[in-house]
This record gives sequence, structure tokens and C-alpha cells, in this order.
Amino acid sequence: MAERKKILLRLDPAVHDALARWAGDELRSTNAQIEFLLRRALAEAGRLPSAAAPMRRPGRPPATEPSDDQP
Repeated sequence: MAERKKILLRLDPAVHDALARWAGDELRSTNAQIEFLLRRALAEAGRLPSAAAPMRRPGRPPATEPSDDQP
């Protein structure tokens, strides 16, 4: 998977608080909620690139099986 882009986003504190509460209600991080909303807006506008990787599922990534050379 390609490295994810990092951006600086300046928000009104009230908007940030509202996003953080909404994210918590949906069991997402604030960052994941912003990405979710941006992707939904892009899809509704017909502008979501077909090459965009799908969003990761909520929660922790699945544990990987330990390799034979690890204790």
C-alpha cells in the first residue's frame, strides 16, 4: 500500500469539536471521520478516483502470524 499523505488542516475549534464527537459516535478517529466525509463528498460529486484505495476497516489492524524466525 502506498504511503498515506499527511496534511495540515486548520479548523475552527467548534467545527473540530463537532467532528470529534461525530467520529466518536461512529467509533472512528477524527482523522478517519474527515477522510470518510471527504471520500463520500467526492463520490457524490463523481470525483472519487477509481485508483483510490478503499478505506481501512475501523478498529485495530488484524494481528499478523509470527514468522518462524521470531521467538
